[in-house]
Amino acid sequence: MILNPYVVGIGGTTRSGSSSERLVKRVLFDLEKQGAKTLMFGGDELAELPHYAPENHERSIEQQAFVEAARKADAFVIGSPSYHGGVSGLVKNALDLLEDLRDDAKAYCTDRPVGTIVTAAGWQGCGVTLQALRGIIHALRGWPTPLGIAVNSVQTRLFDHDGDLIDTETSNACEVQAGQIMNFLHSQSKSNA
Repeated sequence: MILNPYVVGIGGTTRSGSSSERLVKRVLFDLEKQGAKTLMFGGDELAELPHYAPENHERSIEQQAFVEAARKADAFVIGSPSYHGGVSGLVKNALDLLEDLRDDAKAYCTDRPVGTIVTAAGWQGCGVTLQALRGIIHALRGWPTPLGIAVNSVQTRLFDHDGDLIDTETSNACEVQAGQIMNFLHSQSKSNA
């Protein structure tokens, strides 16, 4: 049984403190309350990652740190804004780096739960981008949580002036997603025992 699972958060934009980054951090916070250890790669860290180039096998210090964290992860929480109905280039670039895990015993995100979060300025962007993100996770052999969080940031005031999450429905969704990640990890541990 994994007593203190290690969960890596990935998400955000080049704007520090974006709603997608804050929501990933909130799920990580809820996971920490349940005993997980977490590490966040927010917009600032993602912006430091050079463009993924499959023909170039050299990795920057930032890329190496990201890949090693992903390699050790028991689970992930990934959040993206919806840009024109798709995952942001910043987040996609980070996910493309997971190609470095292809030859690992647990290639890519194999057998690991992945919480997905999307924020958008409209419901169409929410749905389309959440589906795209879940498709990427499937391609990386991960298990998207049953609950994917999608928030229309135009219709919902998420945070107060101090940056605290104030929307009850979204707060509850973050807690549920954290619980689903932990339940998956616990049930996986039992089946491997």
